[in-house]
Amino acid sequence: MTTTRPAALTGNTAASTNVQVAKVKYAPGTPPWARIAAHAVPFVVLPSSVWRLLMTAGLAGVGHPQSPNYRSQPSDYLYVLLLSVVGEGFALLTLGLVKPWGEVVPRWIPLLGGRRVPIKAAVIPATAGALLLLLIAAYFFLDPIFFHVHFTPSTGDRGTPTSHLEVHGWSRTLFAACYLPLLAWPGLVGAVTCAYHRRRTAEGELT
Repeated sequence: MTTTRPAALTGNTAASTNVQVAKVKYAPGTPPWARIAAHAVPFVVLPSSVWRLLMTAGLAGVGHPQSPNYRSQPSDYLYVLLLSVVGEGFALLTLGLVKPWGEVVPRWIPLLGGRRVPIKAAVIPATAGALLLLLIAAYFFLDPIFFHVHFTPSTGDRGTPTSHLEVHGWSRTLFAACYLPLLAWPGLVGAVTCAYHRRRTAEGELT
């Protein structure tokens, strides 16, 4: 009995450890609302990516006043696809503010694997990103031309000579439905960043 009992205990301990590791999906101390907010970010970014792909394929009801017969080229599809991938990539980085890999670099990353992530290395870029997104959102309302989109009024105006895209009718509704969720992006990132900073500093970390 003295030889089998320690073995059984060791097996149970190993199994328990594996279960605990498997259950660690979020950084300890992360509030539930921060988890929800972090997961919401990719979903508020996704509709705009879908709209750009539809626009490139000519399925979003968008006109080109300067070139009425314009057809998207392979380079246009590549640009839009890369832009969408980069946007979603930045959105997914928000999960690092609630996941364990946002506090400790994954071991599979060369040179840095296993090291503690400095608080400033996460908070400063996230805060700067949230502020930049806020400025872009504000400018979006102050000057729609920033996005090279002309919203035609109900009087039937067909766009201005300087407009690159013409959005009217049902395409305006589709555009708004796909882009309005982006307004939540800076607020969500800012809130999750605050929760991350508060959690890390509460643990006694200073940098």
